[in-house]
Amino acid sequence: MRNSFAASVRSYFRSSNRWLLRTPERALDQAYDAAVIIKGLEEAHFGGNRVAFDSGNYSRSAQSYFESELKKNLDIIKIRLAEFKASSSILRLSSQATTEVQLGENSGDLLSLNVIDRPNLILKKLRFIDEILARYENRTTNPLSPVVVSQPRAIAVNSSERSSLPDSNSVQNRNTNQDKKSLVDKTSVLPRSILATVDRIRRDLDPEAEQQVVQTFRQSKFKTGIAIRFLLLLIIVPLLTQQVSKNFVIGPIVDRYRAEHEAADVFINYELEEEALDELQRFEQRLRFEILIGKVQPKEESEILEKVKEKAAEIEIDYRSIGSDAIKNIFSDVLALAAFAIVIVSSRREIAVLKGFMDEVVYGLSDSAKAFIIILFTDIFVGFHSPHGWEVLLEGVSKHLGLPPSHDFIFLFIATFPVILDTIFKYWIFRYLNRVSPSAVATYKNMNE
Repeated sequence: MRNSFAASVRSYFRSSNRWLLRTPERALDQAYDAAVIIKGLEEAHFGGNRVAFDSGNYSRSAQSYFESELKKNLDIIKIRLAEFKASSSILRLSSQATTEVQLGENSGDLLSLNVIDRPNLILKKLRFIDEILARYENRTTNPLSPVVVSQPRAIAVNSSERSSLPDSNSVQNRNTNQDKKSLVDKTSVLPRSILATVDRIRRDLDPEAEQQVVQTFRQSKFKTGIAIRFLLLLIIVPLLTQQVSKNFVIGPIVDRYRAEHEAADVFINYELEEEALDELQRFEQRLRFEILIGKVQPKEESEILEKVKEKAAEIEIDYRSIGSDAIKNIFSDVLALAAFAIVIVSSRREIAVLKGFMDEVVYGLSDSAKAFIIILFTDIFVGFHSPHGWEVLLEGVSKHLGLPPSHDFIFLFIATFPVILDTIFKYWIFRYLNRVSPSAVATYKNMNE
C-alpha cells in the first residue's frame, strides 16, 4: 500500500516536472501560432501587406472583425512571450532537460527535437514573431472610418501553414517590401484607378508574385473543398439520420405498438377519415353503377355488401399504414433536426469558410446574373403566384407529419411570411447590394420594370 502511494506521488511530481519543463516551449508555440494567424490574415485579405483598416476594401463590420482578431492575437503574442522569457530565466533548457522530457517514464511520446536543431527552431520562431510585432508597433487605427464595401471573403488559415517554418531570409525580405504601404492606400491627387493599375503592375513585377499567386490559389482551393464538403455534410447527415432512424429505430417500435393495440384509432386525424369514407363511398357507387349499366352481372345485396366490406378492410390497412408513417416521420424529423443542429454547433470554422465561399460565388457573378437570380427568387417566394406554392408546400408538410391542414393558419402564414421575406430582400438590396454593385441594382430595376 505504501509502495503504491509512493509510486503515485512520484508519478505526480514527475508529470508536474515535465509540465514545468515544457512551459517555455508551450508559450513560444502559442505565440508563434498567433503570429501565423496574423500572417494568414495578411496573405489572404490584404495582399501580403499588414492588416490596415483604411484601405477601403472591406465594410465597417469586416474592419471591426479584423481589428478584434489582430488585437487578440497581438495580445496573445505579448503575453506568451512574457511567459516564455520568465520561464526561460527560471528553467534551464539544457540537453538534460530535453532528455528527461523525452525519456521520462510513462511519457510515451517525443515532443522535443534534438539538442542541435532545437535552438535553431527557437531562433526561427522568435525572429518570425519579432518581424510580425515590428510591423504593428505605434500603429493607429480608426475602425469607424467610412469605407467602401468590396467583395467579402472568408477568414480561413490553411492548417498546413502552422506546421511549416518560413525561411528567415525570405520572410525578412518579403516583410520589408510588405511594410511599404500600397499605392492605392496612399492619399494622392491622381485617380484611384490609375494608382490601382500602377500598384497591380508593381505587384506583377515582384519576384515573389508567382509564389504568392500559387499560395493564394492553394488557400482558395483548400477553402472551396472545405465549403463543398461541409455543404454536402449539411444535406447528407440529416437525410441519413431521418431515413435510418425511421426504418431501423422508430419504425419497428411504432409498428409493434400499433400491432399490439389493434383497437387503436385507424385514423390519426379527421381529414384522413373523411378521405377514407369518400373512397369507400365512391367504390360502392361505382360498383352499383356498373351493375345498372350491365357491365357487371346483377348481384344480390349481400354480395355487394361483401365487396364493400373487403374494400373497407383494404382501406383500413392502407390508412393505418399512412398513420404509422406519419408518427414515424415526426420522431425521425426531430432526430434529423437534432443531427443538423449538432453539425452546425460543432462546425463554426466550416460555417465561416462556407459563408465566405457563398459570398464569393454570389458577389462574383456578373450584374445581369445577380439581377436574374434576385428576380427568380423574389418571384418564386414573394411574387404574384407564390401564395399557391406556399399553400401546396404547407399542405404537404401537414400531410407528412400527419396533421390536419388548417386553412386559417395557411392563409395567415401566406398573408405575413412572404411580406416579411420581401422586406428582407428589399433591405438587403438597399443596404448591401447597392454598395457592393450599384450597376447590378440598376440592372435589376430595369429587368423588373
